[in-house]
Amino acid sequence: MELTRRSLVAAAACIALPGVRAQDPSKTLKILVGFPAGQATDIVARMLAERLTGALEQPVIVENRPGQGGSVVLGVVAKSPPDGTVMTLSALAGYCVNPHLYNNVPYQTLKDLDPVGTVADLPLALVVNPSVPAKTLPELVAYVKQNPDKLSHPSSGNGTLSHLLMEDFKRRAGVRMLHVPYQGSGKAMTDLVGGMVQVGLDTIAVTLPLVQSGRLRMLAVGTPKRIPTLADVPTIAELGYPGFEAVAWIGLSAPAGTPAPLRERVNAAVQRTLKSPDFVQKLVGIGALPRPGSVAEFGGLLKTEYVRWGRIVRASGVRVD
Repeated sequence: MELTRRSLVAAAACIALPGVRAQDPSKTLKILVGFPAGQATDIVARMLAERLTGALEQPVIVENRPGQGGSVVLGVVAKSPPDGTVMTLSALAGYCVNPHLYNNVPYQTLKDLDPVGTVADLPLALVVNPSVPAKTLPELVAYVKQNPDKLSHPSSGNGTLSHLLMEDFKRRAGVRMLHVPYQGSGKAMTDLVGGMVQVGLDTIAVTLPLVQSGRLRMLAVGTPKRIPTLADVPTIAELGYPGFEAVAWIGLSAPAGTPAPLRERVNAAVQRTLKSPDFVQKLVGIGALPRPGSVAEFGGLLKTEYVRWGRIVRASGVRVD
């Protein structure tokens, strides 16, 4: 049987492994992120890279490759050598939504990527510009019903979770607001603070600092239960929308064919990091929640979520060129 370049590289990496050691520790591990610097996934990636540098005893750096709602970076990783030097910390949307949403993406999630492990949950929160005359979610819904299409809401891009989940909420609430897509959360939040758009649904990691500084008002969170550190903020579900959930998970993956010992070693370092009280405190402080999990558990999650979001996207009727 003819060996492909990918299989040769993977085989060589396995031969070089003493036990479960990774590749040459002098080699840099690049964690690619599919969103601009300062977005939630990027923030967590940089926190994690700092810890992994010590835990793995090798340089770990973060590179941003934004585009196509996180799909560009997954295409890059899918075509990278499976030698443990390139991985991605990517979100639910890139893995399980975009392949059903876009007419073409440069990868097949379940074929071109191997799981390493889940890292965190990123709950979303519904926030408004202070100029909006609503202090609660019911007041916002009532106002929008009286003023259809007067308010607008940003998203990180067409078909992103912030877009699809807001469309779901508008459908449940029976309201009309204009959707304004952006490339990432940064510009979207800038315009939300500036009042060019008025209602947002984005990660707590991105919105919380703006709420704490008084530039935005948080009305509700998308978790099934209230978040202990935001105990005064109700969930969207408890305010009359049972079953509504807006939480994105993020996880590490590697090019298909990356030897299991390499992935297990990184996973073990991630698990140790997620058990560190000070790291957990930092995660919670930015509005993220630790989500430990094995390589196998993440593989199972990818499969079930891929199928689930395929159904959701088809039901929404949303497609992106």
